[in-house]
Amino acid sequence: MAGPGRRGRRSTANWPSATTVVAGVIGDPVAHSLSPALHNAAFEALGLDWVYVAFPVPAGRAEVAVAAMPSLGIRGLSVTMPHKAAAAAACHQLSPVAERLGVVNTVTNRSGLLVGDSTDGAGFVDSLAELGWYPEGKRCLVMGAGGAARGVVLALAEAGARAVTVVARRAEEAERVASLAGAVGAAGPVDAAGEADLVVNATPVGMQGPVGMQGAGPSEGQLPLGLDPARLGPGQLVADLIYAPATTPLLAEARRAGAGTCNGLGMLIHQAARQVVIWTGRQAPIAAMSAAALGELGQRAAVFSQLR
Repeated sequence: MAGPGRRGRRSTANWPSATTVVAGVIGDPVAHSLSPALHNAAFEALGLDWVYVAFPVPAGRAEVAVAAMPSLGIRGLSVTMPHKAAAAAACHQLSPVAERLGVVNTVTNRSGLLVGDSTDGAGFVDSLAELGWYPEGKRCLVMGAGGAARGVVLALAEAGARAVTVVARRAEEAERVASLAGAVGAAGPVDAAGEADLVVNATPVGMQGPVGMQGAGPSEGQLPLGLDPARLGPGQLVADLIYAPATTPLLAEARRAGAGTCNGLGMLIHQAARQVVIWTGRQAPIAAMSAAALGELGQRAAVFSQLR
């Protein structure tokens, strides 16, 4: 539904209308999500009569919410915690990646057929490519064993990583996640970070403050899984999947050690960009989405500073 007059429609009194295509995000909680800012910026830049909203769905109700998509005419849903596994169970069909992971972050309503996919891992690899960094032939270490870690481990292996080491609090969890990487995957100790080209934090350690509304985090200086910052140094890229704060204790230590760093905002933007492509068939406007995300984070930071 693209056309020359679509962008201006958003400022009129009769928008959205009965013909506006609806997409959204489900989660619990979900009010903090940056996804509406990202997707609405994309739809506006593409000139599409689409709107994207946040749907608060309590834990345990995800399957019902996803199943209702055809009846409500919802074209696509992003899925965040704690619903990714339940949403996968509600889909009629899963992509090969979602099938392997057992979770989805994307559901597409194709004339009543609900198709689940996971764009998290590929979005992470896309964000690295934007920095000019590619996993092929590289040694990677991923800290964490949750959904984000699983997606990243699989994507790094599929992108040609030479080795993917997984570190988790429990050895059996690390081994299970490492198995997603096939022959190049293995569980290992956190000290193996010293030999890695890429070190990824996929744990919640470092989440702080209301700016990103990701939850309360650890005290300043605490690093995930007891990582010794002396293991980090020049020639490495250290990535933290957390985007608020923009500089976590891990990233601060990595910079002091001379390593390259990036936070999770790029992954967030690029996983959403892949959703835009899946739903609309159009190339995602990365610049517009990035500007929207930074603008929203800036507004939240300003509000937080006024409340302190």
